[in-house]
Amino acid sequence: MSESAHKLRLGALVALVVGSMIGGGIFSLPQNMAASADVGAVLIGWAITAVGMLTLAFVFQTLANRKPNLDGGVYAYAKAGFGDYMGFSSAWGYWISAWLGNVGYFVLLFSTLGYFFPVFGEGNTPAAIIGASVLLWAVHFLVLRGVKEAAFINLVTTVAKIVPLLLFILIAFFAFKLDIFTADIWGIKNPDLGSVMNQVRNMMLVTVWVFIGIEGASIFSARAEKRSDVGKATIIGFISVLLILVLVNVLSLGIMTQPELAKLQNPSMAAVLEHVVGHWGAVLISVGLIISLLGALLSWVLLCAEILFAAANDHTMPAFLRKENANKAPVNALWLTNAMVQIFLIITLFSASTYLSLIYLATSMILVPYLWSAAYALLMTVRGETYEHDAKERNKDLLIAAVATIYAVWLLYAGGTKYLLLSALLYAPGAFLFAKAKREIGQPIFTQIEKGIFALVVIGALIAAYGLYDGFLTL
Repeated sequence: MSESAHKLRLGALVALVVGSMIGGGIFSLPQNMAASADVGAVLIGWAITAVGMLTLAFVFQTLANRKPNLDGGVYAYAKAGFGDYMGFSSAWGYWISAWLGNVGYFVLLFSTLGYFFPVFGEGNTPAAIIGASVLLWAVHFLVLRGVKEAAFINLVTTVAKIVPLLLFILIAFFAFKLDIFTADIWGIKNPDLGSVMNQVRNMMLVTVWVFIGIEGASIFSARAEKRSDVGKATIIGFISVLLILVLVNVLSLGIMTQPELAKLQNPSMAAVLEHVVGHWGAVLISVGLIISLLGALLSWVLLCAEILFAAANDHTMPAFLRKENANKAPVNALWLTNAMVQIFLIITLFSASTYLSLIYLATSMILVPYLWSAAYALLMTVRGETYEHDAKERNKDLLIAAVATIYAVWLLYAGGTKYLLLSALLYAPGAFLFAKAKREIGQPIFTQIEKGIFALVVIGALIAAYGLYDGFLTL
């Protein structure tokens, strides 16, 4: 089969971006947002997120076009700008974030099936874990048949899950009541929410969680049929998902009040639609969520394997992760990824409370790769690299990269110290794989600067480990 037969077109790349962004998060959005913010703070938070995430989307578009030799997206940019260890850390952090998110998706999927089959409970009963494990390995063997085939199935599931979301938006638009929406705009009647600034900060990690996947096309840049499609897919995917997310969130606040939404069980979108049209609304959203999660799982299994494979291709990860099968699927990267998902699925059986914390931890793990990508774009524009005869374009991209970098730093602040320390605990062990990759090509493991950075990571990891032991940090 020719090389081009394995390449991805614009439609498949857009579906990878939309498919990886629209997973389970949007179906829980009404409750997740209402739990920490009222109408005013929600609108401010979405405005900040829209600007911040749009600049990140433009950063990925610019880097895809101006650095066509850098395949693998987030990790390759960190490596080019800040050295091998930062590149490795970006790939490692992104990979952990992606498979931790998959564990969360499996729990949410079987929790939703529990609506129809009580044996699955909240998604962490023995029956649910057995079901999730069977599904995990079914997806695994599907991806082994080839990335392009899996990407086509992802395209079909992406279209299938958009339909119930659009139906929800249409019904909610006609059910929207302005008096409910404006009843307590700043959350004054609910002192637990805190100040408007606190509300905005607290909702930020939720908005990042629903946008993770914005870099989906850039991760697959090496497999794109046309390089220019990578940037286009990122922007088209981002704007489509932003509109859907904001409409779902804002319209819900005009159907039920903030305290009512905050008390709902997830998937809260089902309860909102049931409030308007009755029981069939909850069934429709639950079925939509099941299709959505199946599609998102497929997207993220692809992304997990691809980031390890791309990093192994330029010796940032050990050579055994470079192996492909006859269908051009990264076989060893897939086995390692899904083995980790399997282990953590078993852990959720014994530690039910860790699921939501894992989602927040997955989000904080991805903030560092986002920050390095934005910082690399900023570094490139400051140096004038690739802008030799294009001063006007350079000034525009400099502003965009600066805003994206400030936004990424703000997200780390919004996440808080707890998740930064817990992230360090997960970043530190990656050094063993990094050392193996360096030995394979006969290079020293760390530069002087990297030794200092690694020392800080180890200190953070030791504080986190002691915190978990002593109880001042909890998962």
